[in-house]
Amino acid sequence: MAITYTEEKKFTQDEVQTLFLSVGWVSGQYPSRLYKALMNSSTVFTAWDGERLVGLVRLLDDSEMVAYMHYVLVHPDYQGKGIAGNMINMVKEKYKDYLYIEIMPEESKNAAFYEKHGFTVMQDGVAMQLSNYSNKN
Repeated sequence: MAITYTEEKKFTQDEVQTLFLSVGWVSGQYPSRLYKALMNSSTVFTAWDGERLVGLVRLLDDSEMVAYMHYVLVHPDYQGKGIAGNMINMVKEKYKDYLYIEIMPEESKNAAFYEKHGFTVMQDGVAMQLSNYSNKN
């Protein structure tokens, strides 16, 4: 398995949908919206096994101070092989001059993974969300 990584947005809508559905994320149920969101994101790093999209990290940034990492996912067949960690390292390198790289893990069980990569829980921080996905297609 020779995984290659790129910042090129060379993925298709179908490839992205397949990856997101493989991990059970609701975003995969809205393939055109998901694809458009990724194409308009500041940065998207992807991991490939040949022609197969197996991992993805998406960031939104303000071009100077803060980068928000959203979507860190690896296809279940490829989890535990260091792919997410490699993509996180690419993020840390690209955004090394920013004051903050922030992540809000969707599940608290994932916090240990991010801590392993140097992230810390915000002092007195609280994750908040307004969810509208059940109202829109």
